[in-house]
Amino acid sequence: MSPVFTRRRLLHTGAALAGAVALPLQAQVHDLNDAINKAGRQRMLSQRMAKAYLALGMEIEHSAAQQVLEASMVLFERQLAELKAYAPSPTIRATYEALDLAWQAYRAALTDPRASRDQVAALVGLDSRVLALSHQGTSQYESASGKSVGRLVNLCGRQRMLSQRCAKFYLALAWDSGLPQAKAELDKARSEFVAAHAVLSAAPEATPTIRDELELARQQWMFFENALQFGNQAGLGARRASDVFRASENILAAMDRVTGLYARLSA
Repeated sequence: MSPVFTRRRLLHTGAALAGAVALPLQAQVHDLNDAINKAGRQRMLSQRMAKAYLALGMEIEHSAAQQVLEASMVLFERQLAELKAYAPSPTIRATYEALDLAWQAYRAALTDPRASRDQVAALVGLDSRVLALSHQGTSQYESASGKSVGRLVNLCGRQRMLSQRCAKFYLALAWDSGLPQAKAELDKARSEFVAAHAVLSAAPEATPTIRDELELARQQWMFFENALQFGNQAGLGARRASDVFRASENILAAMDRVTGLYARLSA
């Protein structure tokens, strides 16, 4: 089934992201930590939308995947406008102008009624461009902050993206979509997540509450990692792909809570 949506339908999507995670939504950027958080969330959304597109193509978790894709597109557009308006320098604003153009191309691919497995490689190319510019904007906002906590918000927020990136490449493998880099990128994202989680857990800025949430996130990651392990075996099936989809939503919810806690430090 092709992921086909109209603009009217997108604009009538509920405010909260659907599925296993409902991300906090705010009407504007309040400060630089909030900007880093939202800019980092754009990275995650670039990968989450591709994950949902693949799930729809595979006809797994159809209702959840459709809601995730629709709501993620709405949220990406809204945060893009907020981050562009808040940009404290011409350089940062230029990044978001470029991201706006990249987003239009990606958005068109996500809503193409002719979508098929043969178009996955092109879609991943577009989401990679959106991811790169979103990361650039996040790093620029971190530099504008100039505080150590800004680096932690960036790093923690990137964990959300890695959870979705892992799931995206797993589903690309499961759907046999012909992406030669899928296995290597999946393994790389998994390794980066584990390394960053160790840094976040050891950070002196981490409060007891943050450490507790990081431990909960680590437990969720262990389940997710177990689901991902099936990607190294032959005979990938719909049930395993569904497990990865759901587990990625759970780890996203956990890491979004942690990112929000870091963002509120020294706010």
